[in-house]
Order: sequence, then C-alpha cells, then structure tokens
Amino acid sequence: MKKERVNLWKEGEYNYGLAFGFVPNMVPYLHEDEEVRPCMVVVPGGGYCMVSPTEGEIVAKKFYDFGYNCFVVTYTTNILFREPLNDQPMKDLSRAIRMIRCDSEKYRIDPDKLTIIGFSAGSHLCGSVCVHFDDIAENDSSLAAFSNRPDSAILSYPVITSGEYAHRDSFNALLGNDADDDKLLYNSLEKQVTENTPPAFLWHTATDDLVPVENSFLYASALKKAGVNYALHVFSAGHHGLSLGNKDWADHKFGDPYTMEQTFNTVNAVKNNEIEVPDDKKNELITMFSEANYYPDGTYPEIELWPNLADRWIKELYK
Repeated sequence: MKKERVNLWKEGEYNYGLAFGFVPNMVPYLHEDEEVRPCMVVVPGGGYCMVSPTEGEIVAKKFYDFGYNCFVVTYTTNILFREPLNDQPMKDLSRAIRMIRCDSEKYRIDPDKLTIIGFSAGSHLCGSVCVHFDDIAENDSSLAAFSNRPDSAILSYPVITSGEYAHRDSFNALLGNDADDDKLLYNSLEKQVTENTPPAFLWHTATDDLVPVENSFLYASALKKAGVNYALHVFSAGHHGLSLGNKDWADHKFGDPYTMEQTFNTVNAVKNNEIEVPDDKKNELITMFSEANYYPDGTYPEIELWPNLADRWIKELYK
C-alpha cells in the first residue's frame, strides 16, 4: 500500500488564524498496480473541533480492501471556538477533490467515480460540498478546470440541519455562536438540495445520542423530493461515532493519529502560553487533547454491515 502526505495548499495560500503551523492535507492509500480504480475520499468527523482518527485510516483501509484507491482528508477545525471556520473546510475538501482529479493518472483513479465519505461533522462537510460545489472558487488555474462535484457521497450519522435537530456545537465551531439566519440557512443542508446534488448513501442509528437520526431523515427526504438517487439505512441501536463498529475499531486499531495534527499543535500552543485561554479551558484541552484518547467499547454486529451495503450501492450506481 502506497501512502504519503500531500499538502492541499501551497505556501501563502492558506491563512486560517489558529492553524499553529498546520496545513490541511490528504493521505493516499493506493494499490501498487496499474489498475484504474474508483476513488474514495474519507472525511472524518469531530464536531468541526478536531478530525477524529477513529474514522480515518481504518475506514480508508476497509474500502481499499473493497478495491478502491482511497484518501483521508485532514481539514481545518476550531477546537478553541474562537475563529469561526466559515467556508474554509469546504475550500479544503474542494481543493482535495480537484487535486485528485487533476492527478487521476498518477493516482490511477477513475475521475468519474469519485465518492466522498463523511462521518458526523465530516458528513456535514461532505454534504456542504455536495450542495454548494458551484459556490467554492478555485484560484489555482491549473486546478480550476477540474470539477469539485463528487460523483456520490456516503454520509455516516451526519450533521445536516441547523434547525430543531441541530448538533449545535458543530455549527458554533463552524459559524460562531451568533451566526445570522442567512448563514444558518445556507448551512442547513436539507434546505439546499437540488436536482444537481450528487446521490447519497446515508446511515444512522435510531438511538444516536448526539446527532439525532432526524438529520438523516431530513436529507433523505430532500433528495427524494429533488429526484436524486439515495439509500437510507437506520440501524436499531448504537451510540454516536461508531465508525466501522467492528473488532478492529473496538480494539482501537485506527492507525497513526495524524488527523489530530492541528489539535495537537493547538494544545502545544496553549501549554506554551502562545495563546491566552481561561485556566479551566486550558486544563481541559491539556487533559483531553494532548494525545489521542480512546475509550473501551465492544463490537456492533449490525453496524458492521454498512460498508458492504455502501459498496454494493456504489457499484450499482457506477455501472
């Protein structure tokens, strides 16, 4: 398996104020043969506060085993809730899609079979690019000729709505605590679906304790109304953030937590008093985010089915 980090932005292009040396990037997981394969772009969640390693490499390897060439995107986040992200994560993911298509021969991917797969807030990011791809400008003329519209999306326990069933912290990190109604509407994805929105496979658990299953219902309903191909699977039980829900996941075999780079850099800046934060917030950040902390859990046999279902749906879609 070929794997190397690729920065998404050149020097001088990226200027998020609380990056602390981090540059958004992608890590490819490529088969070392000459076969041209469909592409899977993995976008972990984390409430727009971090990019969770529990939904990164482990997912890429799963779809690698299904025959895809895969990429994990580490995008801009806002763990301090201090500088709203606005459209920066969309710019990061849009740039990744264009770069992959631009280098499709190098990566041996079919540029017309590019799927993005998100988790939680990462699903909101994927969904945002699906509904707003035309709004995301590309200043690099060598990339602007390549489409940033995904061919399909997999949305896992997605953050969708800014309304009644919102995961409020995700929107606070993205837009700030006092976002106006227009921004909230623009980022409430069920309100933005059109006939040009890419097809989507959604899955959720009925008992999700953090992002209510109604988020998936709302997006699926909007896709149906627009006449867009979709699949929706609601599993009977399970908490939020189950990723693959299999034994590797339960055993914390997630790979190197490189998706946490910006978070780790931020914590180090707080430790070194490079940025002033209240003592209680400082202690919380240092205690919880100085390293990747994982908690004991078991397997979820019902949840383990979703990657196979998604793979079958994609292969039928791309026939």
